Amino acid sequence: MTEKEKMINGEKYYPMDKSLEQDRFLAKSLCMEYNALYPDQIEKKNEILTRLVGKRGKNLTIEPNFFCDYGYNLEFGETVYINHNSVFLDCAKIIFGDNVFVGPNCGFYTAIHPINAKERNTWIESAKPINIGNNVWIGGNVVILPGVTIGDNSVIGAGSVVTKDIPSDVVAVGNPCKPIKQIDNK
Repeated sequence: MTEKEKMINGEKYYPMDKSLEQDRFLAKSLCMEYNALYPDQIEKKNEILTRLVGKRGKNLTIEPNFFCDYGYNLEFGETVYINHNSVFLDCAKIIFGDNVFVGPNCGFYTAIHPINAKERNTWIESAKPINIGNNVWIGGNVVILPGVTIGDNSVIGAGSVVTKDIPSDVVAVGNPCKPIKQIDNK
């Protein structure tokens, strides 16, 4: 099994593998090209996103600056808006549903590094996917950690650190992020 296959399957893998390194170089080069475009170069932005991301629906807007590790593990539904300065450490899938809005300075981190220093110094890591439901609003400066699922119709308050799953139809805030209010979406 290749290191890329291990990574995608959620197993421990060596991220400095030459093949993964080349994948990251390509993704980071495409991000640099994307971030350097003028705001009205929409066709060119769409061309780069088509080459970079694994899957995308109609009406995907990602404001610069936008950074990712691989790109091919990013999946966006219909009508997704990502505000400025987003970071996607997409060693595992990061999946966005439809009608998702993300504030500025947000990070989506799937990588997991060992707590044990000796093991961590081997550079071996693993990753868990992140799933964002439909109709979700994520405020500015939010960090979402590995393995988290955010349910449909929920709102994540600005500055939150999401360490555990958030159910559907709630407002959730804080560090660690917790539901504080039920939303009536009827």
